[in-house]
Formats: sequence, C-alpha cells, structure tokens
Amino acid sequence: MRRSNSEHISAILQRFLREEGLETPLNQHRLINSWGEVMGQGILRYTGNIFIKNQTLYVQIHSSVLKQDLMMSRQALVRRLNEHINAQVITDITFY
Repeated sequence: MRRSNSEHISAILQRFLREEGLETPLNQHRLINSWGEVMGQGILRYTGNIFIKNQTLYVQIHSSVLKQDLMMSRQALVRRLNEHINAQVITDITFY
C-alpha cells in the first residue's frame, strides 16, 4: 500500500537545509568548489584564494593580464557560476 503523503528525499533534505539556515552556506561552498570546473585548469593555475562575502565572489588572480581579461566578462561569469550550481548565490565578482 502506498501512502498518499509521500515525498522525495531530495525535497525533504532541501526543506531541512532551508529551515536550518544551511542552504546558503552549502551553495556558497559548492560555487567555490566549482570554480576550477567552470573556468578550466588554465585559469585555475593562476587562481589563489577564493571566498564569498555579501553575495560577491572574491578571487585572487596571480596574473595581471588574466585578471584584466576576466574583469571584462564578470557578468557572464556570474551567470555561468550560478547556473552551474542551479542557485542564485553571487551577484558580482571581484578579482584582486
């Protein structure tokens, strides 16, 4: 006999994370870890510290030429990173 009020485990976990205030930190962690996958190994090689503060992703880039090039495509990068994890986590990127 099947119950009529059954839910998928993913919906239950999502609701639990939201209620406990863990959804945002988890999505931030996922976004930071996906930087190398989205950007590729070439850019990852020049990347230092990465962190998120106030919906802004801060990325340390060790090449001034690459930093300037990435600055030109910040909004596209924001969109690609958010789409990669299926959540609106960041609104801007700052390269330093």
